[in-house]
Amino acid sequence: MEKARLKNSTLFFYGLADFPVMLAVMPMMLYLNKFYATDVGISLIDLANILLFARIFDLITDPLVGYLSDHTRTRWGRRKPWVVASLPFLMLGIYKVYLPPDGADIWYLVTWLMVMWLGWTMLMIPYYAWGAELSTDYDERTRVTGWRAALGSFGSLLSITIPAVAVLWFNVDGIAGIMNLTGIAVVILIPIAITLTVLNVEDKPHTKAASLQAFDGLKIMLKNGSFRWLVIAFMLSSMGLAVLMPMNAFFVASVLQEPESSIPILMFFTSMIALLSIPMWVAISKRIGKHRAWISGLLVVSILSPAFIFLGPGDFPLMVPFALVSALGVGAFQTLPNSMKADVIDIDTARTGENRAAMFFSAWSLATKFAGSLGGSLGLWALHFVGFDPANGAVNSPEAIMGLKFTYALLPTSIFIIAGLIIWNYPLTRERQQRIRDAIDRRDARRQSSAEAATAAATYTPD
Repeated sequence: MEKARLKNSTLFFYGLADFPVMLAVMPMMLYLNKFYATDVGISLIDLANILLFARIFDLITDPLVGYLSDHTRTRWGRRKPWVVASLPFLMLGIYKVYLPPDGADIWYLVTWLMVMWLGWTMLMIPYYAWGAELSTDYDERTRVTGWRAALGSFGSLLSITIPAVAVLWFNVDGIAGIMNLTGIAVVILIPIAITLTVLNVEDKPHTKAASLQAFDGLKIMLKNGSFRWLVIAFMLSSMGLAVLMPMNAFFVASVLQEPESSIPILMFFTSMIALLSIPMWVAISKRIGKHRAWISGLLVVSILSPAFIFLGPGDFPLMVPFALVSALGVGAFQTLPNSMKADVIDIDTARTGENRAAMFFSAWSLATKFAGSLGGSLGLWALHFVGFDPANGAVNSPEAIMGLKFTYALLPTSIFIIAGLIIWNYPLTRERQQRIRDAIDRRDARRQSSAEAATAAATYTPD
């Protein structure tokens, strides 16, 4: 069955909401750990524990928001109200985390991280479910996630460009200045972008509302084998990135002994490569399948990362080409898994007759956030274990520097390889997904026909 092709304008406005979100995410991934360890003065071990502790709240909020979003019924749709309601929590949390006052301690960070992540949950779970519902076609869903990833990558790119310009030309004060500048920019841009998305993208109605209770639905969801393997592989990939990305700042400053101004410049070019690679990965996925293309991206990063062990002071020019090629693999990771998770929801819809996209995305969101926090904590625990000191002016031993090298180069690689092995025999191909969608469409057509017949019978008046 031929599916309608979504307009580029629809895809643009849908993806636009991801732009300010990723504008905030990239500095958080790259600089939050170093900022709070070096500039605010929180120890590595305390920071590692905070990242995990603050996520306990998500065990409640993520499934709850997913369930409530699936059951929301308003004239504006069921996803839009949640997207709009997320704004005050997200804006206040980002402002407080990115612009902490003097004397901020671990409890300050825990409190405002929880507020920020609550807003994040209220936005991203309905937003991703909304995207999965824009089309039922295997390849169109890749276009949806491709546009979202492209605009998100542009946000990431801008989050790197602005600090690089600010550091080089306006003497902004290192990572602390980058965090402050980003926080202000996101608080201004995120309500504008979300308003444009809400006003220009349809929140489509569905033929049948979800009727299962939250925990009954969760049990059925976990029986979805394709979803289980996909979410495990995605968790591991997220964990690997969460180890790798924050280590860039420590590695460049302490191993290569480059000034902090070099970090946003390097990240600018790697983000540009990741952005430009997205159309390539979309095209590759059409030829070899989404999961094989994703594995290819993981391999690119895994093969090149061990080379960083051999770098030392003054080797920044040698690091750049390896980092740029590795960024190609990151482009696959940004694009393909999100399209694949929309496909696995069809299996659940075929089995239950219900559309419970937000419940799946709540589980996905929880897994992503947990993996990100665990990965970030794992990297910080490793640095603490090898005796690395992140303080300004600290002199680290050769053993501590070597420990930093191994953490940066080998720990993420090991995690990526495991993720690739798990997803290698992923069963949901284009052909199988199309058969599932055809079955769902036939059932929906029968339901609509029956409903129309019942309505006609109820309104029939004999002559």
